Amino acid sequence: MTEQQIKDTLGTVKYPGFSRDIVSFGLVKEITIADQLVTINLQVQTTDPAVPEQIFKSCQEALGAADDSYTYKVNVDVQAPAQASGNTQSGGAGGKSGLPGVKSIIAVASGKGGVGKSTTTANLAIALQKQGLKVGICDCDLYGPSIAHMFGADDQQPSATADDQIIPIKAHGITLMSMGFLLNQDSPVIVRGPLATRYIQQFLRQVEWGELDVLLLDLPPGTGDIQLTIVQTVSLDGSIIVTTPQEIALIDARKAISMFSKVNVPILGLIENMAYFICAHGEKYQIFGKGGGEAEAKRLKIPFLAAIPIDPTTCEAGDDGTPIALASPNSSVPSEAFHKAAAKLTETMSKERAQ
Repeated sequence: MTEQQIKDTLGTVKYPGFSRDIVSFGLVKEITIADQLVTINLQVQTTDPAVPEQIFKSCQEALGAADDSYTYKVNVDVQAPAQASGNTQSGGAGGKSGLPGVKSIIAVASGKGGVGKSTTTANLAIALQKQGLKVGICDCDLYGPSIAHMFGADDQQPSATADDQIIPIKAHGITLMSMGFLLNQDSPVIVRGPLATRYIQQFLRQVEWGELDVLLLDLPPGTGDIQLTIVQTVSLDGSIIVTTPQEIALIDARKAISMFSKVNVPILGLIENMAYFICAHGEKYQIFGKGGGEAEAKRLKIPFLAAIPIDPTTCEAGDDGTPIALASPNSSVPSEAFHKAAAKLTETMSKERAQ
């Protein structure tokens, strides 16, 4: 076998819980071939012993199936993620995030695009702030950033300190960082994996977040390199999964849940967005099916935070740069739903800390 053939074979081995392979993630550091012995050196950053074990097993199986006339020696160098050293630093009172001043970091994920993840993130941030918490949002969706516009701040640009720390934007009392602040609305983000990874690391570690009780990460869809970069850069206190009721969305939501399980990130709750529509005469229509998200949460034994209705005011508020949760909780059904979701989230977080 040639080195390229070995790489091609290893390219079929997925990182546990993710859709990408170990070659594209850069885990393969060296391949040597001596007679019939192939030695492969891998480097993995994780605190979960099951991850390198699964990678080792999958590599042996893939290589043996490709050509069993060779002997394969797979060495896996397991290193502590970057977040591990940060956990010993001050992250605010009792903080373990690895980001100075930030007490808790929560990822908002969907697995699938178009389910309203950014809308959910923006409104949860406002609802948590109304509870008296200091809240920030890091928009990790480089290719489709929405947070800047949803907070009416897409005409602003962050500045930098003398030591190259980024000063984030503040809008409606929320501390914000997004690619939407760095580009105009018509400019696409054309970057490949390694550069995207670098941007995310800068957004997390080179931003002066200040004192925050909660930093919400608005993740892009899927289970790719940005998600892996995040779990290796900071310590996540948990994740929230956003889905719509239909099975096609739930399939991808399960993938996101599986990904977080593989990297030991607890699921703090599931939110069912676009759960129903209330027409003018008060009748409720379940356009995308009934209760799929709530049933999935029950099946997986994770908290069900809320069923958020489809409502034109939610879309209009986001377009106007004033998330609907800024309205009184009793002034609209979606505002009330987001505030209830935030209340259940803080309750779940308290239980997690107590364990």
